[in-house]
Amino acid sequence: MTIAVSPQSLPALVLNADYRPLSYYPLSLWSWQDAIKAVFLDRVNIIAEYDHSVCSPSFSMRLPSVVSLKTYVQPTRNPAFTRFNVFLRDKFECQYCGSDEDLTFDHVIPRAHGGETTWENVVAACSPCNLRKGSKLPRQAQMFPHQKPYRPTVQDLHNNGRSFPPNHLHESWVDYLYWDSELQP
Repeated sequence: MTIAVSPQSLPALVLNADYRPLSYYPLSLWSWQDAIKAVFLDRVNIIAEYDHSVCSPSFSMRLPSVVSLKTYVQPTRNPAFTRFNVFLRDKFECQYCGSDEDLTFDHVIPRAHGGETTWENVVAACSPCNLRKGSKLPRQAQMFPHQKPYRPTVQDLHNNGRSFPPNHLHESWVDYLYWDSELQP
């Protein structure tokens, strides 16, 4: 399970058994409590540790900063249809004016005209453009998306996400992120 954790809470980067992150967007992180629980349940290997420790009267353990699952989890082939993934596919830009402010999403073919809420009909749009277009068809509003909406692959989202790195990357995580990036000569 991936949860939102702050860098101050010393989260652990969770890698699959092949040492790839379970998820890049959002980054697969576990709280230190969940990471330690997984260690005791023998579900993960500790790959790297923080300098901080937890102690009990009879036990002390450094907090894991990177763990890998002992059993490989098959990654999903199709990304979930979520608001975040629509924004990531569209690079967090309004598909009508290019703004990155006040984003929402727009049905290219409005629902009032039979449009469906699918990858192929929804685009990121800023609120002003969304209001201006309203329930009009693109040709009626003379508003056409810069990019035709499409169903992205996990790789599409991964590639787009490289432009939007997480706010916090612990130094012990860097070797396990973006390992498939093209190396610079």
